[in-house]
Amino acid sequence: MRSIIKSSIIFLCMSLFTMLPAHATETKTYTLKFATLAPSGTTWMNLLEEWAAEVKEKTHGQIIFKFYPGGVQGDEPDVLRKIRFGQLQGAAFSGYGIGNIYSPARIMEIPFLFDDHAEIDMVRHHFMPDFERGFRKNGYELLGWMEIGFVRFFSKEPIYNMDDLKNRRIWLWQGDRLGEAFFKASGLAPVPLSIIDVFTSLSTGLLDTVYSTPLASIAMQWYTKTKYVTNVPMLNAMGAIVVSNRFFNKLPTDLQKILKDSGKIIGERLIKATRIDNETSIDILKQEGLKFVLDPEDIDKQAMIEIRDNAAKELIKDNYLPQSFFDTTRVLLKHHREMTANNPGMP
Repeated sequence: MRSIIKSSIIFLCMSLFTMLPAHATETKTYTLKFATLAPSGTTWMNLLEEWAAEVKEKTHGQIIFKFYPGGVQGDEPDVLRKIRFGQLQGAAFSGYGIGNIYSPARIMEIPFLFDDHAEIDMVRHHFMPDFERGFRKNGYELLGWMEIGFVRFFSKEPIYNMDDLKNRRIWLWQGDRLGEAFFKASGLAPVPLSIIDVFTSLSTGLLDTVYSTPLASIAMQWYTKTKYVTNVPMLNAMGAIVVSNRFFNKLPTDLQKILKDSGKIIGERLIKATRIDNETSIDILKQEGLKFVLDPEDIDKQAMIEIRDNAAKELIKDNYLPQSFFDTTRVLLKHHREMTANNPGMP
């Protein structure tokens, strides 16, 4: 009788064990399918891969990245659509993609607004809590902030003034509201195209002028189709590392913290590395024979400010950019510049 009872208890325990949910007997893993326009081997992609390795180690293999670099998942609107449908879970976006998630963040890309990196960092830190709330409200978790860098014009013919641009076939990233507002304010008629089509269009002659950073022009090989670069930066292009709320909210709290904390760190590393590599890229472009034209002293700064303000006015009217963000930024910059002028040694 005792042996029968013992056997029954063993059988019952085995039955209960087999009925336990899978997560009670094995560690659940989460695959983060992540897209970016950055080609393999670039500064951005190398650091993103380092981040993935760190996350995998810290989560003991529970979060695994699957990267889709070089635009293989399409342009940024395509990637956003695939994230909404659950085909992808995250991405590194430029300002264009960011504008489709939370357009007020593009205050960081208003042309001719910032003079240097110190001003950019100061304003970015001020608005970061707003950015994070805005992303989250619209379905995304902002993990890290990054930069593409100061944007210049790359052209097949020299550009000595803004009037020269009126005779150029200039690329406009199709659907980019900020770009549309800038070109409208400048009196220019650009050629709207997907970023995926730029290299081919430079080759065929559909385009003869593009805007890019030195580092991005090398990464995308656009510089091989141009001969001239402007010395005047138009704006500082930004970027963001995001995942969908659908993916992030499914993670246990400890994994959320690891992903969030590590994302912030990799963002700062990307900003630092990008700034260094953009400076190095200028030297590379010169070695490749590209000529730098249109120095800052050659432009009408007041005219540039008018273009900036008219573009901002257009974006504010369309509710793409809040008036309060534009006003606050100018107040912050005015105060910062006054402080710097009165304290020359201040970083």
